[in-house]
Amino acid sequence: MEILHSRKIKSKGGKSVCLLCFFFFIAGLFASCLLSRQDVSPGLLPKSRLLGSEENRQFNPLSHGETGEDSLTHIPFQVLSWKPRALYFPSFAAPEQCERIIDIAKLHLAPSRLALRKGEKPENTKGTRTSSGTFMSTSDDKTGTLDIIEDKISRATMIPRTHGEAFNILRYEIGQKYIPHYDAFDPDLYGPKKSQRTASFLLYLSDVEEGGETMFPFENGLNYDNYDPQKCVGLKVKPRKGDGLLFYSLYPNGTIDKASLHGSCPVITGQKWVATKWLRDQQWRPKQGSEGRFRPTLK
Repeated sequence: MEILHSRKIKSKGGKSVCLLCFFFFIAGLFASCLLSRQDVSPGLLPKSRLLGSEENRQFNPLSHGETGEDSLTHIPFQVLSWKPRALYFPSFAAPEQCERIIDIAKLHLAPSRLALRKGEKPENTKGTRTSSGTFMSTSDDKTGTLDIIEDKISRATMIPRTHGEAFNILRYEIGQKYIPHYDAFDPDLYGPKKSQRTASFLLYLSDVEEGGETMFPFENGLNYDNYDPQKCVGLKVKPRKGDGLLFYSLYPNGTIDKASLHGSCPVITGQKWVATKWLRDQQWRPKQGSEGRFRPTLK
C-alpha cells in the first residue's frame, strides 16, 4: 500500500511539473513576441499615408487670407524619387474625364514637334519624338474638364495656373517613343528665355497594355557614365488611366537637375494617351503659334 501510495504521489507531482513547464513556455513565448515588436526599427513598420501620427484625427479649416479657401483639400500622393523630385498621384482624374479629353484631342492631332537647337535641322532629328499631339487650353474645352484638371494641378503643385503652358495632349502608338530629354532648356543652346520650365505634370489618359513607361534613366545617379539613350532603363513609371506624375526639372536655386532627364519607352501593345502640363517660374504668355517643346542636350 505504501508503495502504491508513493507511486500516486509521484504521478501527481509529474503532472504538476508538466503543467508548470507548459505555463512558463507559453509565458516566455508571449514575452519574446512583445520584445521583438519593440525591437523593430520604426523605418521597417508600414507607413501611414497621412503626415500626422493620428490617422483618425479630425482637421478643421483655419481662418484664411484673402486669396485662401475655406475648405481642406485631400490629394493623395506617393514620393517616387528625391533625385529627381518625382511624385505620383493615383486616381488624379476620373476615367470619364480622361475619355472626354481624348475625344476632343483626337480631332486635332498632328506629328509632335521639337524646338531645334543651334545647327539642328528637322531631317536630322527624325526618330527623336514619334508621337502625335495637339495643344489645348482650357478655353478650347467647352465641357470644362480641362479647367477642373488645371485647377487641381495648381493645388497639387502650389504653382499658380497663370504659370502653366497649354496642355500638350499626346498619343503614342505601337513602336512610338520619345528619347530621353530635359523639359527645362539651356540658354547656351536655345538662347536667352524670359522664363524657365520648373516642373512637369503628366496626366495619363489611358492604360497601356505593355510598354510606354515614363523613364528616368539618371534617377539617384544611375547610368551617368554608360548611358545608351535608346535603352529603357532606370526608374520607370507605368501609365495608368487617371493617374498623375509630377517631377521638377529645376533645383530650388534655379539650376537644371541632371536627374530630371526623362523619356517615353516605346509602346509595345496598345496605345498611350497623356496630357502634359509644363509649369514655369513666371507667368506664361506665349506668342501666337510659339507653343513647342524644348529639348535641351544631355549633360
